[in-house]
Amino acid sequence: MAKMEREIRLDAAAARLKAAGLRPTRQRLELARLLFAAHDRHVTAESLAEEGARAGVKVSLATVYNTLHQFQAAGLLRQVVVDASRTYFDTNVGDHQHFFLENEGLLIDIPGEEISISGVPAAPLGMSVDRVDVVVRVRRQ
Repeated sequence: MAKMEREIRLDAAAARLKAAGLRPTRQRLELARLLFAAHDRHVTAESLAEEGARAGVKVSLATVYNTLHQFQAAGLLRQVVVDASRTYFDTNVGDHQHFFLENEGLLIDIPGEEISISGVPAAPLGMSVDRVDVVVRVRRQ
């Protein structure tokens, strides 16, 4: 990547972090640059750490985990738990659900208008339903 293009992406990442109320530290900037440079995507902490290492970003896996959770808490990412051992982070925070190809570890967006959810029980007293997450498990034929 050209130096000027990298600087532009870092500037965009800094603006996005500041708008979300996060201080743009070096690690956050580099990870945000990787996460938000292109189209919507799904990453695990491990896959982002590997991508960062290939791009020359020096950051520990623990820092990647912490940063992803900070981004999620700030509304920049959506956390998708597919099972007890696998959590993905989605850069698309809009209304949608997911297909999950278990044998490939791949999440695919289902646009919000393509799925209808009914029969959601009333929340317990003093609570409200925030959102419903649906993961439809699929396999290739």
